[in-house]
Amino acid sequence: MPADAPSPRPDASSAGGRRTRKSSLPDQRILLSWLFSARLAIAVVTLVWTALLWAERPGDAYLVAIAVVLALILTAYGGWRVHIREHYPSALFVFVQALVDLGMVSLLVHFGGTRSVFPALYVLVIAAYGVLLPSGAGVAVALLATGLYFVIALYGYNGPLDKPFWAQIVIFNVVFIIVAVLARRLREAGAEQATLEVELRRVRLEADDILHNIRSGVLTVDGLGRLAFLNPTAARILGLDGESVLGRPVLDLMKERSPELWAAIVAGIRGGRKVSRGEGLVRRDGDAPFPIGLSTTTFQQAAQEAPSVTAIFTDISDSKQLQELRLRAERLEAVAALSASLAHEIRNPLASIRSSVEQLAGSAADGDDEQVLARLIVRESDRLSRLLSEFLDFSRVRATRAEPVDLHLVATAAVRLVAQHPECGPAAQLVVEGGPTLLEGDEDLLHRVVANLVLNAVQAAHGEPVRVTVKLGSSSEVPEGAGFERAVRLEVRDDGPGIPEEIRERLFEPFVSGRPGGSGLGLAIVQRAVEAHRGFVLVESAPGAGTTFTIYLPATWMAEDAA
Repeated sequence: MPADAPSPRPDASSAGGRRTRKSSLPDQRILLSWLFSARLAIAVVTLVWTALLWAERPGDAYLVAIAVVLALILTAYGGWRVHIREHYPSALFVFVQALVDLGMVSLLVHFGGTRSVFPALYVLVIAAYGVLLPSGAGVAVALLATGLYFVIALYGYNGPLDKPFWAQIVIFNVVFIIVAVLARRLREAGAEQATLEVELRRVRLEADDILHNIRSGVLTVDGLGRLAFLNPTAARILGLDGESVLGRPVLDLMKERSPELWAAIVAGIRGGRKVSRGEGLVRRDGDAPFPIGLSTTTFQQAAQEAPSVTAIFTDISDSKQLQELRLRAERLEAVAALSASLAHEIRNPLASIRSSVEQLAGSAADGDDEQVLARLIVRESDRLSRLLSEFLDFSRVRATRAEPVDLHLVATAAVRLVAQHPECGPAAQLVVEGGPTLLEGDEDLLHRVVANLVLNAVQAAHGEPVRVTVKLGSSSEVPEGAGFERAVRLEVRDDGPGIPEEIRERLFEPFVSGRPGGSGLGLAIVQRAVEAHRGFVLVESAPGAGTTFTIYLPATWMAEDAA
């Protein structure tokens, strides 16, 4: 790490920062602080010693005093750099501090003699910097200490170097070897622990990020019924303020919001029971109930009397809605197949009956009862034939081709056609809104969808405006699981009386009509045509507030659909 780089600070997300962090080695700045304190003590001792020897050896005392002052200046600079500027100590900086300490110890050994207690300070210096410095620099410090001691001994000894001297030399190097080996192992252990701490912090951050951004709600309730964790999605789904309820008893509130979720959590706390795939309803203040899918798991620590329960739940309104739409499409497909079969089976005998009755009516005199009855039968036969044609039309709804289509132009043409319909009087107000909107689809089928919806709206609006809006739908509007993201939205809205409640749930079923004389096949054909394009139809209606049909169609025709 560069000498000027700031020292790393403990992260707030770690377990208590430096107060609870356990490390294999003390921090370098702490070790240097100890060395600075010891150096100050040595400087004081050296200055006192110099004062005592000033009268006998003023020249040496003067040089020693200068050396001590320089050492104090370097100590002050080191303390300012490490503690005030909070710079991480580099290897060169630490090596310079080692040279200063060796100089201070050498002065004491020089004045006290090689047979004093001061040579033992070399051992402490070698041990300390063997921990602080890399192996090569530590070897240099040990060799330099040995050399200084050797030079001082040669300068101060009057006779040959004895065994105690060589024993001290051996001790210096043995201590260095032992300390170097231990320091290396401690550094390796410290590096491994630091790596594990960084990895643990990364995993925790990733887990927190996932829990805070997933589309599922996650909450944890401890064995005492207190809320231990609540992610933002769970707070939004349940309509809770996470900060106000966190750490507080929450079971009563959960029972009000979602009895099924409350029951699953209570079953986990009391009996350790887990729920793998459950469903429930959420009731928030002022909102309509909506379904959720939920699962729970339990875990219990040794100090806990009851297990904690973690619940994962998701708003499944979209999937429920799509499931209902698919079931509706499947029912219509079955009815279409049956309609085609029945229409073919009835149409031929009906044609024979009509032909026979016409022949009988031709042989009867004008005004006879037989002729009146024959004409009635022919008229009703024609009506049944038209109804059978509608059945066949309904059963043959298929998207036969996929080509680029401007839905806005299709809607404009369909509205222009409906405006000429006999049931669309001059007072009818038909408005097409939006701009060019491209999609891939069957133009004839899409024209039929718009025409049927607009004609129904005109018949229900009784002169009120009918608005057709075509635009691109946002990705948030498309329910999850729809199978497409880029959607085109077609909306047909009227301000009529709304759809009666008794037929709203069966609106797209064949033969269900809210208009006297209607066949009830128009909306069924719309449903089948939209389904043929892999889209879906939604309806919103309220008494006196009008009706809105909203259709979402994929902007791109998928390859499997074309096949």
